[in-house]
Amino acid sequence: MKKLVAVFAALLVAALVTFQGTSAGIQQTQNPPPRQGGGGAQGQGRGGGRGPGIEALAMDDHTGFESIFDGKSLKGWDGDPTFWRVQDGEIIGESTPEKPVKVNTFLIWRGGQPKDFELKLEYRINSTNSGVQYRSVELTDVGKWVMKGYQADIDFANQYTGQLYEERGRGFLAMRGQMTRIQSDKRLVVANLRTGEELKGLIKANDWNQFHIIARGNVLTHILNGHLMAEAVDDDTPNRAMGGLVGFQLHMGAPMKVEFRNIWLKNL
Repeated sequence: MKKLVAVFAALLVAALVTFQGTSAGIQQTQNPPPRQGGGGAQGQGRGGGRGPGIEALAMDDHTGFESIFDGKSLKGWDGDPTFWRVQDGEIIGESTPEKPVKVNTFLIWRGGQPKDFELKLEYRINSTNSGVQYRSVELTDVGKWVMKGYQADIDFANQYTGQLYEERGRGFLAMRGQMTRIQSDKRLVVANLRTGEELKGLIKANDWNQFHIIARGNVLTHILNGHLMAEAVDDDTPNRAMGGLVGFQLHMGAPMKVEFRNIWLKNL
C-alpha cells in the first residue's frame, strides 16, 4: 500500500511539473516578447492589436500599384469641366451658387474597368456629400457623366462616411461598422465590427483622410485611416457587379468642394 501511495505521489508530482511547463509555454505563446525593432507597443504581439508576424497596414505602401493621376492634369479622366479641375496636385470637384449641380455628376477614370483590385487615395471635403464609385456603369440615358454602382460613401458630417452604398441601385449595402451578406431577397448583418460612432471618431473633419478600397470576388472592403469601416459579401448574383468603372462623385444640392490626391490602383 505504501509503495502504491509513493508511486501515485511520484506520478502526481510529474504531472504537476508537466502542467506547469505546458502552462508556461502557453503563456509564452499568448504573450510573446516584444518584436525587435517593432516601434514600441504597436509591435508587441497582442498588446499592439496584432498577432506575431502580422504587420500594420501601410497606406503609403504602393508596391504593385499604378498611379492613375499625374498630379498635373485630368489626363485619363472624364468629367464636366464646369465642376472638375486640377490645382496644386489635387483633383478638385466644386459647385457654387452660380454653378449648382442639378444631378449627381461624376469624374470618370477612362483607364479601364477594374475587376479585382485595391484602390488607395486621399480625400478632403468641405460640405454635403461625395463618394468613390467602383465597379460602376454609366447611365447615358439619364445624362452625361451619371454613374450607377458601388460607392465608398463620403459626407462632410460623417454620418455615412465609410459605408458601402449602391448609387442608383440597391441603396445601403453595409453601414459603417457592419459586415453584411447581401442576398437577392434580404441583407443580413453577419457581424458588427465596431459601433458607427466609434469609427466616426477616427475620421478627420474638413481634413485629409486616407481611403483604401479592396474588391476581391464578391467581397467588398472599405478601410479608412487604417481602420475597417465596412465590408460586404455580395451574394445577390443578378444585381451585383464583378467589374466596372471608377469615378468620383460631386453631389447635387448645396455648394460644395471635394478634393482627391495620391490615387493608386493595383489589379489583383
